[in-house]
Amino acid sequence: MAVEQVFQHLKWMFMFYDRRDAGRRLAKRLQEYARREDVVVAGLLRGGIPVAFEIAQKQHVPLDVLLVRKLGAPNQPELAMGAVAPGGTRILDHSLIRKLGLSEQQVDEMISAEEEKLHRGEQLYADVRPQITVRDKTLIAVDDGIATGASMMAGVSVLRAQGAKKVVVAVPVAPPHAVRELSKVADEVVSLKITDYFPAVGFFYRDFQQTTDEEVRDLLRRASQHI
Repeated sequence: MAVEQVFQHLKWMFMFYDRRDAGRRLAKRLQEYARREDVVVAGLLRGGIPVAFEIAQKQHVPLDVLLVRKLGAPNQPELAMGAVAPGGTRILDHSLIRKLGLSEQQVDEMISAEEEKLHRGEQLYADVRPQITVRDKTLIAVDDGIATGASMMAGVSVLRAQGAKKVVVAVPVAPPHAVRELSKVADEVVSLKITDYFPAVGFFYRDFQQTTDEEVRDLLRRASQHI
């Protein structure tokens, strides 16, 4: 790698101090959605919640959890062949499932396993989530960064199935290919940094500690008190 390329890559190391810092910066790009009654910010579990919290606070709109369980292909967990969400929502890529040679029984077993995890997530956050319906709302779907885009793709598909009027994907950093793919399914994709050099999401943060369930619960609780 040429010296100038090394310096270019180092320039983007630690672009954000932490997820909260990334959220505050991202909020500035989303001013048009501030104080709108039809807007909800939804963070992907769990790293997307601290980012989404800052956006919701700055825009004075509700914060919710985007409860989605991606159905990863066997031996290729990043390859999404579908997703499940609360209310019995199921998104399946039937052509990919056929290509993978999976039987109906195999798919049903995978769905059941992910729906069980989804149910546990619903129970964990039930008492701190706002009572919001997605239908006819503008959803700003947030994560702390996108690598492959598989989880966010699944999230967008679920929001569409639930009747969202508009879906905006908002992330601090993403590679070009992920932005292109998400632009096909979302109404808008907002990213502060789009770069081909993408070793990992954590590369762009100085502090990238794991977000805990208790932190998610605390942020949801605080958000509900300051809309």
